[in-house]
Amino acid sequence: MNTGSTSSLKFSIKWLYVAAGIAMFFKMVLLPQIAPTLTHLSIVQTVVQDSGVPNAVSGIIFRNRLYDTIFEVVVFTIAILGAKYMLANERPFCTIYQFTDQPSIVLARLGATISALVGIELAIRGHLSPGGGFAAGVAGGTAIGLVAITSSPEWMQEIYHKWHAVTWEKISVLVFIVLSVITLAGLELPHGELGTLFSGGVVPLLNILVALKVALGSWAAVLIFIRYRGLL
Repeated sequence: MNTGSTSSLKFSIKWLYVAAGIAMFFKMVLLPQIAPTLTHLSIVQTVVQDSGVPNAVSGIIFRNRLYDTIFEVVVFTIAILGAKYMLANERPFCTIYQFTDQPSIVLARLGATISALVGIELAIRGHLSPGGGFAAGVAGGTAIGLVAITSSPEWMQEIYHKWHAVTWEKISVLVFIVLSVITLAGLELPHGELGTLFSGGVVPLLNILVALKVALGSWAAVLIFIRYRGLL
């Protein structure tokens, strides 16, 4: 194919893309959106009945969109591994910036305590009320970050290795994937009584595993950026 034919082909494809974009624009703006008529059916009630948990959002995340949730957890894991890999060849930062005045330390530790308690509450009762595993993990990660900016980096590293946080993080991911596969295969735990703490089958377990994974992953990210960047 000569140069002239190649240029003509590229020009034609370019205008084909333009025409497709214009057609899509008119489709979105001018054509009416056909909404389903659900006169005798409540989607929320259906999700609650199928999942056995009052929090319909948790039911959707851990049942209707369980495939998406699995890959969200995997993507988060890859992000932590990627940050560690990208900074592995850099020299650790010599100066660590953190709070040293007593009022800031007291307020940060108080905030960390509150965040940790909120994270535990969201993880355990996330299937009954607004919340869930991801929110609980963010609250736990916030608590760890507040402690990190007021504590010695060496002490944070020591605690991280002492409690084998990296091992527990990997275990939480593996157990989450195994339980998800079992659920997707059609095997479920008894739902129990709707609205009670021990209800919803596997949903509360998945909530706790996600919370554990996100919190421990956040801890790893905090330590990485403190070590190689000197700040959060």
